[in-house]
Amino acid sequence: MKIAAVSEDGTTISHHFGRAPFFVVVTVEEGKITARETREKTGCHPGGHGDHEHGGDHHHHHHHHHHHGTQGHGTAPHAQHRHTGMAAAISDCEAVLARGMGTGAYQGMTASGLRPIITDIATIDEAVQAYLEGRIVDHIERLH
Repeated sequence: MKIAAVSEDGTTISHHFGRAPFFVVVTVEEGKITARETREKTGCHPGGHGDHEHGGDHHHHHHHHHHHGTQGHGTAPHAQHRHTGMAAAISDCEAVLARGMGTGAYQGMTASGLRPIITDIATIDEAVQAYLEGRIVDHIERLH
């Protein structure tokens, strides 16, 4: 079984799914982590908000007027397409761990057959162990 976690440093789970630059994918066999790899997150804009497409040397003199309504963060059609691309990078995984995630990303991961889990556990290894033992808590109240 493989489990993915969004990360900025390879050790801890990122607070924000959209801002993390990569996935750490761990392979679990017989209840133990036997392999670990880092995969690029496609559709991600490192250092940016992760929810807007901007080209080249584009100067940011315009204003973004957001109206999220009741749908939540990252639910626009272009965002859903990007979430599908991110999910493709970890399509061989059973679950994806984050410490914070937008509603659109959560729905996108679910639609792609992944189990997104919003955890309060900071380190990847501890969270994977909690997942394996069935004691990890999915904090969906942290969706934004």
